[in-house]
Amino acid sequence: MRVLYQVDSFTTTAFTGNPAGVVLDAEGMTDAQMLAVARELNNSETAFVLPADSADHDVRVRFFTPAAEVPTCGHATVAAHFARAVEYGLPAGSLVQKTGGGLRQPVDVVRDGDRIAIRMHKGAAGFGPELEGPRLDRLLRALGVARGDLAGDRPVQIVSTGHGKVLVGLRDRATVDGLRPDREALVSLSRETGCNGYFVFTLDGASPHALTWSRMFAPAIGIDEDPVTGNGHGPLGAYLVRHGIAPVHDGRFTFTGRQGEAMGRPGRVRVCVARSPEGDLTVSITGEAVTAFRATFTL
Repeated sequence: MRVLYQVDSFTTTAFTGNPAGVVLDAEGMTDAQMLAVARELNNSETAFVLPADSADHDVRVRFFTPAAEVPTCGHATVAAHFARAVEYGLPAGSLVQKTGGGLRQPVDVVRDGDRIAIRMHKGAAGFGPELEGPRLDRLLRALGVARGDLAGDRPVQIVSTGHGKVLVGLRDRATVDGLRPDREALVSLSRETGCNGYFVFTLDGASPHALTWSRMFAPAIGIDEDPVTGNGHGPLGAYLVRHGIAPVHDGRFTFTGRQGEAMGRPGRVRVCVARSPEGDLTVSITGEAVTAFRATFTL
């Protein structure tokens, strides 16, 4: 029997935030079986926990959308280690996970009484090309906005902290909330850019307790819209620092991002960006979580 959790990440209220399946002790499952489970659960991602295969990490985790394996996933990492902490009674501490793409990521289990949060230390920020000219126009048409809806002179840019996203800053929350993307047009653009996720954000009117308000679309990998995206907020934090939008004090910038209201699944992501004396940026994201259900199955 295998243990299956459904965990809502980046929230403490069940049936909000971003749901992820977690299969504990997935050793022996084939790729086809993992994909079948991910399709059945139909979350944006499902995590499969496996034993370490070398001494440089503590656990392996593979991530599948209903359509394909992806190299890493923020909310499913939170879900996987939250489920492990609950199932095995793990204390606060640190570990290293190895993802299906071979990336090794430090992860912290943070406990405050009965509350559990998971902190994921992401890869160094990498800044890809800015979308300009006809390609930018095609993206804006696919999102259903115009150049005048962009926020000032902030570039539309591919940024990665392990899994790249196209970051699109819009001028206000109403414009973000009103997006009705053209799915096929975004899929076509993904084939050209090699980037499957479009993370659209604004700094306008998020709330007194959050800096950003956002939505994320990734139809090329079977995710028409993702409720709350760790792998979007990490690049966003690096982007805000790189372009001088966010203040850095003592080499750090910390903020909370809100996402998911448009889908009725609100959640929050805590982001910390560290800038080295050489200017390199590293990012961590932190989220709480809650169990929606626990089950067992045979496969």
